[in-house]
Amino acid sequence: MFYDMLAVKHRPEQLWLPGLGGDPTDGLFFALLPEPSAARRTTEIADRLRGLHGLKGSPLAADRFHVSLHNLGAYAGPPPEEVVARACAAAASVVAEPFGVLFDRAGSFIGRKAKLPFVLRSDEPLLPLMAFYQTLGEALARHGLGRWVQRSFTPHLTLLYDARYVDTSAVEPVRWTVHEFVLIRSRLGKTVHIPLGRWSLRGGATD
Repeated sequence: MFYDMLAVKHRPEQLWLPGLGGDPTDGLFFALLPEPSAARRTTEIADRLRGLHGLKGSPLAADRFHVSLHNLGAYAGPPPEEVVARACAAAASVVAEPFGVLFDRAGSFIGRKAKLPFVLRSDEPLLPLMAFYQTLGEALARHGLGRWVQRSFTPHLTLLYDARYVDTSAVEPVRWTVHEFVLIRSRLGKTVHIPLGRWSLRGGATD
């Protein structure tokens, strides 16, 4: 399995670790972004469910809605250039066809933080998305970033964060066709996402 592939050696990263003082400032991750029409629909659903459940958290901005894929770490400063370069090389090697996603349920994720993610998820297994996640993970492992590849993956799209827990229930579907994936630098705590690269899904063609 690709999860067991060894990462090649590379220079030390400015990786943030608990107990070293301060807080991480930047994160790096791959994501899928909804098409504009799907983002607008997601905003409408977030606003409606926020009122329905009496949630206090503000919905994310439409341009920050995303489906997280592989998380490549949190750093004390900008993500190291070598990590970004390896991630970009891995992404460029991915061969995949466009595929559809559909989210038709909403509810809270249980976590250890005070505010819980209130998310859209799917009642179906979303097999094409799961297959793409694995394909990207294999590419990351080949390019020396296997340490970040996770077995566990629960596709979801975060609407907002709130202290109140909400049981999962059916909602009107949000769907779109995925034509690209994105590498994002996140300025943690600043609600800022900076795209570092985009790659199209074009079947047998590669960037």
